[in-house]
Amino acid sequence: MSKKTLAILTILIAIILDQVIKIYVKTHFVLGEEVVFFDWFRIHFVENNGMAMGFEFGGKAGKLFLTVFRLVAITAIIYWLSQNIKQKVHNAVIIAISLIFSGAVGNIIDSVFYGVIFNHPKHSVATLFPETTTGTFFHGKVVDMFYFPMWEGVLPEWIPFVGGEMFTFFQYIFNPADAFISVGVALLFIFSKQAFPKEEKVVVD
Repeated sequence: MSKKTLAILTILIAIILDQVIKIYVKTHFVLGEEVVFFDWFRIHFVENNGMAMGFEFGGKAGKLFLTVFRLVAITAIIYWLSQNIKQKVHNAVIIAISLIFSGAVGNIIDSVFYGVIFNHPKHSVATLFPETTTGTFFHGKVVDMFYFPMWEGVLPEWIPFVGGEMFTFFQYIFNPADAFISVGVALLFIFSKQAFPKEEKVVVD
């Protein structure tokens, strides 16, 4: 398999998987609904206006800025990916960059289109492609659902600033696109020598 084919397959599979899961959750779960598989693994449907892991950023104006920034970023990622394909780097690097690109595109789809392809009921599941909607392009909310509260408890008093307070690890709710980006970054770290090779110095006598 060529590196170009590997990149295309990785991107297609990741984006399709991301969107299938998000659409299923949005059309089968009421906002805030939770399904507990284990104490440490839950599906908890939330939406956010901002960045990954539920962080918010600057209201509607900030939301629009983030969406435009992501569109610019994926252009740079595509260029980075194409350069690495030409240089015939390790397959893990191609997969890593492809996953980062896929994650960015997955969340962009939410931000750009979800405001208009879904309705937005408060106490029932959403409908895909409704007859009418009050949303607008570029102001859709990102769908998150994976929740892994591996440990909950009161932190020891001796810990500065947060001692004695309730703490949850891992408290962030995320989606497949966020996971793809995280895995991609981890792969780049593991294969950093192949991803960011140092230029050999030429010694002139």
